[in-house]
Order: sequence, then structure tokens, then C-alpha cells
Amino acid sequence: MPIIKGYKGKYPKIDQTAFIAENAVIIGDVEIGKDASIWYNVVIRGDVNYIRIGDRTNIQDGTIIHVTHDTHPTIIGNEVTVGHNVMLHGCVIEDRVLIGMSATVMDGVIVGKESIVAAGALVPPNKKIEPHSLWAGVPAKFVRNLTEEEIKHLEKSYQNYIKYKNIYLENKDE
Repeated sequence: MPIIKGYKGKYPKIDQTAFIAENAVIIGDVEIGKDASIWYNVVIRGDVNYIRIGDRTNIQDGTIIHVTHDTHPTIIGNEVTVGHNVMLHGCVIEDRVLIGMSATVMDGVIVGKESIVAAGALVPPNKKIEPHSLWAGVPAKFVRNLTEEEIKHLEKSYQNYIKYKNIYLENKDE
């Protein structure tokens, strides 16, 4: 059973179509949208600010999502894929973005729609990532604009996770 608990009178709001893994932890002022999926060992801690996770967004295993007290909530748009072991802290991730495995996105960052933050990247505070771009490295830097094929792949990525979460919901007793 996931740990879903309030903090100072604020309680998570989770759409009934979302999948929440048994060992996920969701605390405080958190909203999770339709057909979203929160996978194993994810921690979402909206205690000192708020977190919003959009429709059809997947947060993969081992990811931590947190906020900065009073200054930076974390807002994740629709149809976003957040890879395994990602750290999102006080940032904005716009629609149809892919955050690669083990990436870190820090306070005040805005990741523009239909972009990719590469696996292992560290996006330092207050960076603005333009839409349709690829950023990689430590610290992350602009690499190039995405191709049309890569942008189409972003759609396949989130759609795959809708299928996976539906299978898990259908077979939740196995």
C-alpha cells in the first residue's frame, strides 16, 4: 500500500485513473492527473510548497520530486516521461518532455515543451530550456534542436506508460 499522507492540512489529490505503486510515498499538497503513473520507490514530497503532475505523465522508479520552501513549487505538465532515478526540485517541466534517467533538474529551471534532458544531466538553477531542444552534460548545456522524429518519439514514450499502468491496474492482485 503506498504511503499517501497529509502535511499541515494539505492532502494529495490523485485522479482515480492514475496508477500508484505499492511503495510510492506521496505527501502534502500534491495533485496527480488522469492516466498518470507513479512507479516503484518514488517519493513526491509537497510539504513546504506544492507539486502538480499532469495528465498521462509517468514518474519512473526511484525518482524524487521536491520543492523549495515558499519560492519554487514543482510543476510537471501533461504527457511527460520522467526516467528512473531522476531528481526534480522546484522546477517547471512543460508538456511532452522526456527527462532522462538519473538527471537532476534544480530550482527555478523551466524545461520547454517537447524537449529532452539527457540521462545523467545536471540542469543548474534558473536555466531556461527552450522548447524542442536537447540538453546534456554536467552542467547541462544546449546540444541541438530535436528532429521531428524525436518529437514524435516523445508521444510514443508517454503512450507506452499508459499501457503499462493499465496492465498493472488490471492485474493488481498478481
